[in-house]
Amino acid sequence: MRTTDPSCPAVIDVPTLRHRLDGGDAPRMLDVRTPGEFQAGHIPGAYNVPLDLLREHRTELLAHLDEEVVLVCRSGARATQAQQVLGQAGLPNLKVLGGGIAAWQADGAPMRHGRPRWDLERQVRLVAGGVVLASVLISVAVPGAQWVAAAMGAGLTAAALTDTCAMGMLLSRLPYNRGAACDLDSVVGQLRGTAPAGGRP
Repeated sequence: MRTTDPSCPAVIDVPTLRHRLDGGDAPRMLDVRTPGEFQAGHIPGAYNVPLDLLREHRTELLAHLDEEVVLVCRSGARATQAQQVLGQAGLPNLKVLGGGIAAWQADGAPMRHGRPRWDLERQVRLVAGGVVLASVLISVAVPGAQWVAAAMGAGLTAAALTDTCAMGMLLSRLPYNRGAACDLDSVVGQLRGTAPAGGRP
């Protein structure tokens, strides 16, 4: 089913997706988290197509996504953004996994695990909290430093209102989050079945 309102994506819940995977009626699953998050743990059979790569190369990817696609991330927020990007580009049959990987794990569904890494959302909380705490403490000796905390609060408020996160996008580009190479050629090769499934073990 395709939604006509990109702000209200079609959602597939965990039990339904598990039933379809067990029954051999598996949709194509695109995990839009960072390569580092994906390598730490993902749904077996999913392809890693990071959100920033998907945004930048949506036109090239469309040619390889002609069937039903389920978009996956940690909680559903990035998958919803991916749905908007692909939906606006004209791709039908898009669904978002309701609750994301967090709901999948809570349901006891199978996961393929690798080296543990912090999720991007947790990294954002650490950096934002650290900046606020440091700026308040520094303001005791350096008048005006508390305004850094105010700026951080304004940024977080804007992120909530727009459902975007500039800090998250910046953090996703760090080597810690990039993991193994995940470029357009390797992603397309995996989608076409002509490259080693490094993003789909």
